[in-house]
Amino acid sequence: MSIAEGPRKKLEELASRHAELSDAISTPEAPQQPDYAARLKELGQLEQAKGLFDRAVALEERRAQAMELDSDPEMADLAVEETDACDREETVLQEEVVRLLVDEETGGGRSVILEIRAGTGGDEAGLFAADLFRMYAAYAEGRKWKTEILASHGTDLGGFREIIGSIQGAGAYGRLRFESGGHRVQRVPVTESSGRIHTSAATVAVLPEVEEIEVQIAKEDLRIDVMRASGPGGQSVNKTSSAVRMTHLPTGLVVSCQDEKSQHKNKARALRILRSRLYDLETGKREAERAAERRSQIGSGDRSARIRTYNYPQSRVTDHRIGFTTHDLDGVLSGTLDPMLDALTDWDRQERLAAL
Repeated sequence: MSIAEGPRKKLEELASRHAELSDAISTPEAPQQPDYAARLKELGQLEQAKGLFDRAVALEERRAQAMELDSDPEMADLAVEETDACDREETVLQEEVVRLLVDEETGGGRSVILEIRAGTGGDEAGLFAADLFRMYAAYAEGRKWKTEILASHGTDLGGFREIIGSIQGAGAYGRLRFESGGHRVQRVPVTESSGRIHTSAATVAVLPEVEEIEVQIAKEDLRIDVMRASGPGGQSVNKTSSAVRMTHLPTGLVVSCQDEKSQHKNKARALRILRSRLYDLETGKREAERAAERRSQIGSGDRSARIRTYNYPQSRVTDHRIGFTTHDLDGVLSGTLDPMLDALTDWDRQERLAAL
């Protein structure tokens, strides 16, 4: 192989799994097996790994042939050209392999469940939570991703104590997974008459959205309470028991949804959120173990840590994990997140490559 030993070994494992699944679903009885759909889905997800593995094998063969040419004085120039071409291809291949392995390890190709909660700062924190949600919605719109509000609890001034949404689009989690953590804003609140700058906070959780076949929840593990919706909501509020509070008994996780008028739709939304939280809980444990080993500055998903400050007087946004600063506050809040996300992605990729 022409790529580093760690990534090569992982890529080999994925290619081997692809071959195993291909054999398994080729049998006549395979379509009747209960896990057929899951296997078919996994096989599709492994296609890219199989393709990269095949390219790596072919590249190694090309390099071996170039070495044979080099032993012939009349073919020395051609051997140099071929070796240079192999070097260029190896650089490209190595980058693609690392990107694939990061996506495979983190679920980066998935859509997102986005949860934003107001922290310290009262009404101003609620307004900041709303600003953050609009920022991510604008970023999603620029990428042609679909944003949907799944649940929300508003404040009197138009902010949110909590807002949960989904961002549907290929690779959404890979781009937004670094946003999990504490976000802090420094500005003069609309309620402040003396012009003093206040500091408020909100927490962001970015969860990979998972399908039912990936995280199965037993009915006996759920307690579902229904009640009348409360707060802003129009004529139907408090007239029907459409609001849902879903408790996952083994973990104690609780999800509440009341935005839809239909109890059935609120249950479906609550299940989507709960599946993502359970998946994130399990992957978070594995990630914490890796982080303890490699002491990564990002990627741990620790939502108690302050990760970013938005300073209005200086029009400054600073990501504290990598020391990234931009003075384009308006641009960031309007969805121009790529420069910061690119820097975070590059950092994380180097950390993970070193760990591999």
